[in-house]
Amino acid sequence: MKKKDIVPERYSLWLSELKQRIRNSQQKAILAVNTELIKLYWQIGNDILTRQKNEGWGSKVIERLSKDLKCEFPDIKGFSRANMMYMRSFAEAWPDFEENSIVQQAVGQIPWSLNLALLSKLKDRNKRLAYVQKIRENGWSRNVLIHQIENKLLERQGNSSNNFKTFLDPAQSELAQETLKDPYIFDFLALAEETKERDLEIALTENISQFLLELGSGFAYVGKQVHLEIGGDDFFLDLLFYHLKLHCYVVIELKTCEFKPEHLGQLNFYLTAVDDMIKSDLEQRSIGLLLCKSRNKIEAEYALRENGKPVSVAEYKLRESLPSIEEIQKQLQAITPIENKLQEDLLKETKKKKKLNK
Repeated sequence: MKKKDIVPERYSLWLSELKQRIRNSQQKAILAVNTELIKLYWQIGNDILTRQKNEGWGSKVIERLSKDLKCEFPDIKGFSRANMMYMRSFAEAWPDFEENSIVQQAVGQIPWSLNLALLSKLKDRNKRLAYVQKIRENGWSRNVLIHQIENKLLERQGNSSNNFKTFLDPAQSELAQETLKDPYIFDFLALAEETKERDLEIALTENISQFLLELGSGFAYVGKQVHLEIGGDDFFLDLLFYHLKLHCYVVIELKTCEFKPEHLGQLNFYLTAVDDMIKSDLEQRSIGLLLCKSRNKIEAEYALRENGKPVSVAEYKLRESLPSIEEIQKQLQAITPIENKLQEDLLKETKKKKKLNK
């Protein structure tokens, strides 16, 4: 005979209260679906935490609660045992959710899936709130959010070598500093170490969506190899963007080598030409971004000190190169027959990609 589940004392009363709370939440959700859903999830999670702590209920209660709520509300998704455990974690992460209007307005206005991504990827409360702000500004999906967290967006923002404070007014300088970053991660590109600047430029513009995502909010692509005729001679800007929040053109110069102070001379020349020939009187002065394979930060800061134009110097990082065919063949000799098929497929794929890269 199957042993009957033992229902904890006062469980039925709590279940009844939860059912009424869910019904009330359904009515309010017409006006604010997501906010009410997040609030409800926090309340359920907080109840679970409180009752487990004060009344010693075990994890089996969550499984029982999940079954009962799904039975009562069969058309509502989200009452699985796993999701109720997430609710518990959510309440644990934001203990002041109900009292703190800043937290409630922040995390309460982004989808549940993004809240779960923040919980799983970040331990620091302030970083979570900073990424919430980015989500609301940029409309990121869950995958984009995870990508930005894994690439340490917050740590890279405002980290470039620049002279903005010297050549821009305070408000423009602060926004420009926050807008640009260092390093830039071009993990959507797989290029050889000896890549030429023209090849890098082509690869970036062929992957313009990913490039714009990495540049950040507000960048609008104007063109590559933008032609300027100066004094009867032809000049070509590597990449030209316009920034909608800074209200200025951003000239990007690519260098597939280590930073050298003389690189700034060419970029300054282009900035002068853009300000004179393209910029309108209503727009802010143009900003330069010099992207190098590597740079000595002290050298860059010395070079920028008396540069004369607002410029940022930053590094870029490419995706790690594919393993060589010889390396994969060596690995094949040391693996079990079960793994062999997977490794053979990898070898074929690597050969195919190397042909495409040539």
